[in-house]
Amino acid sequence: MNPIQQCEQLVKEVYKHFDASHDFQHIERVRKNAFEIAAAEPYVDLEMIELAVLLHDVSDPKYVSNSEKQEEDIIMKQLSLPAEKVKQLKTLIRSISFNGGNEVVADSIEAQIVRDADRLDAIGAVGIARMFAYGGAKGRKLYDADETPRDNMSVEEYRTKETASVTHFHEKLLKLADGMLTKKGKELAKERHAFMEIFLQNLRKETGEHI
Repeated sequence: MNPIQQCEQLVKEVYKHFDASHDFQHIERVRKNAFEIAAAEPYVDLEMIELAVLLHDVSDPKYVSNSEKQEEDIIMKQLSLPAEKVKQLKTLIRSISFNGGNEVVADSIEAQIVRDADRLDAIGAVGIARMFAYGGAKGRKLYDADETPRDNMSVEEYRTKETASVTHFHEKLLKLADGMLTKKGKELAKERHAFMEIFLQNLRKETGEHI
């Protein structure tokens, strides 16, 4: 069994315990996105990209406490990777998260590809479905016309305040297309972003609210 096969087997057990917004289907879609973006680049390390995709959410703070670093302490140790690759992989994973706009610089093409691939799954039809799946799992309102979307949040503020699901459009999802780093990622994001704009227009019509 190669490291990717072994990693996939191990992470599937972790994602079984997450809600539908961050389950293994999410990982499969991000992997598909990553391969599509990578195909447009002259040279990339596909093994690093695939491992990063598989591992990028296993220690997500929304599901795992800070003391449980599963990708480093449990899974990575079982993959028999050289120490240098483990270091690169950890750096790559850390560059993916949005963190309320406080993201780490993605300074390699692999990091840029995985970040764009993950963010593509946060927008468009699937992104909307995931947003409401997560909000439902957390018992959040669908929308709140009296809630003001936040800018310039700290990581802690982004993680701890439980805003309505539709507010998340304005705090994160509508910002992602402009932040794509690869040419292919930018191309793929356009249609998905436009779909979200149409969805919000229809939601405003149906609710009569300015949300």
